[in-house]
Amino acid sequence: MKVEKVATIVPVDDLAPAVASWTELLGVEPTFVDGDRWAQFDVAATRIALAGTDRMSDEVSIMLKVSDIEEAHAASERTGHSVGEIEKGPHERRFEVTGDELPPIIFYAPVD
Repeated sequence: MKVEKVATIVPVDDLAPAVASWTELLGVEPTFVDGDRWAQFDVAATRIALAGTDRMSDEVSIMLKVSDIEEAHAASERTGHSVGEIEKGPHERRFEVTGDELPPIIFYAPVD
């Protein structure tokens, strides 16, 4: 499995004011905003994502972009952690892994 990008996901209750606060704090505009669902900032060779109405967890979590979602899902199942089903989001396919001593980890691959 090849991980292509890592991001931290921060759940927020109201995306617009959260985007404004993070824009001011980071000193950069978001690289992507999807209504009240999602926003992301690419800073310092990493990504910080704000999850509004489109989130899999209410906890701060880690998001891993992978080249092959099925391969990542199969590899994750072999770890013995709890692995959710692959779901289709508006721009990606994704699944969540949880387990002892792990934050929620979201694996995703863009929809071609």
